[in-house]
Amino acid sequence: MMKAMVYENYGPPEVLQLKKVEKPTPGENEVLIKIRATSATLYDCWVRSATAPPGFSLIMRLASGVKPKYPILGTDLAGDVEAVGENVTRLKSGDRVFGFTGEGMGAYAEYICLPQEEVALKPVNASYEEATAVIQGALTAWHFLRKANIQRGQKVLIFGASGGVGGYAVQLAKHHLGAEVTGVCSTSKLEYVRSLGADKVIDYTQEDFTRNGEVYDVIFDTVGKTPVSRTRRSIKKDGWYLLATFSLPMVIQLMWLWKVRKQNIEMGTLSEDNAEELTFLKELIEAGVIKSTIDKTYPLQEAAEAHRYVETGQKMGNVVITV
Repeated sequence: MMKAMVYENYGPPEVLQLKKVEKPTPGENEVLIKIRATSATLYDCWVRSATAPPGFSLIMRLASGVKPKYPILGTDLAGDVEAVGENVTRLKSGDRVFGFTGEGMGAYAEYICLPQEEVALKPVNASYEEATAVIQGALTAWHFLRKANIQRGQKVLIFGASGGVGGYAVQLAKHHLGAEVTGVCSTSKLEYVRSLGADKVIDYTQEDFTRNGEVYDVIFDTVGKTPVSRTRRSIKKDGWYLLATFSLPMVIQLMWLWKVRKQNIEMGTLSEDNAEELTFLKELIEAGVIKSTIDKTYPLQEAAEAHRYVETGQKMGNVVITV
């Protein structure tokens, strides 16, 4: 048996309950991981409450099931390989690893079994907490940024630059791709975004980036709150409009923009990954190109408290849960 944070019904953070559940056994191509750290993301909160950006609540409920399809949340993890299946060749017992479970979730637990293709050795210069804090945000940011084929010196605006995805988007665009980066965030987070490497920072409570006359090669909305009709005027004709999340009312405008205006658009909510992409992140962290950003850390039994904090919208970077 093992301990896990389980939820049996959708609802507020209080539905998360610490329980004993069956400890998994690795299949022939799987590794059993003793989890040391996971994270609390906005995606976890959406799944737990069966809500999403306005207009997507029903879609999220249909995807999750009438009752929770996966009763243990958590997509990011870092820990130690405790056992391996008979066909596993890439990893061995004792390896320190990090991984991403995607829609299957399951990281709010003491143990998890994952296919070896979904796990990689964690960065040697990162703690378990630092390693898990990078995964979903950086993988998602990279998924979108590489679609835009950003070239050195191009102008990139990141809306929601202080969040779990936005913070890594700033670092990747600036330090890995060599772009000129403008970050958009609230007043209290301006210095934080500057510290990540943004060349310019806009306080959205004081200035509307769509009205300042600047035109960008790429605008990356990580929180689904940019005004579509005005934002399009701030993107170059052959530029990209990237949206990590979006509301249902935005879809009609975005489809028109893509079909009629021939605007390059990439939309989505959750990155897929494999060991190759995790290894790519490992190399960037070890080279000092990107750094882990942790706002707060909670023990597993306080996962509900971690969710409450995430839902305030005040976090800068990531919220980690230690196991």
